[in-house]
Amino acid sequence: QVRLVEAGGGLVQAGGSVTLSCEGSGRTLSKKAMAWFRQAPEKEREFVAAISWTDSTFYADSVKGRSTISRDNAKNTVYLQMYSLKPEDTAVYYCAQFQGGAWSITRESEYDLWGQGTQVTVSS
Repeated sequence: QVRLVEAGGGLVQAGGSVTLSCEGSGRTLSKKAMAWFRQAPEKEREFVAAISWTDSTFYADSVKGRSTISRDNAKNTVYLQMYSLKPEDTAVYYCAQFQGGAWSITRESEYDLWGQGTQVTVSS
């Protein structure tokens, strides 16, 4: 079964950090661009960070300087580390794999495999 499984969410105090993981099952993650999106309550899902097939990284302005996306090909896993967390970072975080073709980085429709999401709650 081809799927992505996120882990690492939870309750974190403002100013703290969290590391999310996204493990691939049934499909390699190493040669495709991967991204993290998030959806806060009553808001649309938004782009957070992405890593290209050459390991170039891209971040939304809202998390730039506070986040690091990386991958471990041996573990078939992509990570999102977030620091200096704010209450507005509270959301369900999803990882996604780029399906191929032209890549705009931030457009959800370009990703064809999604995880189930992991909740991150930042308390003030």
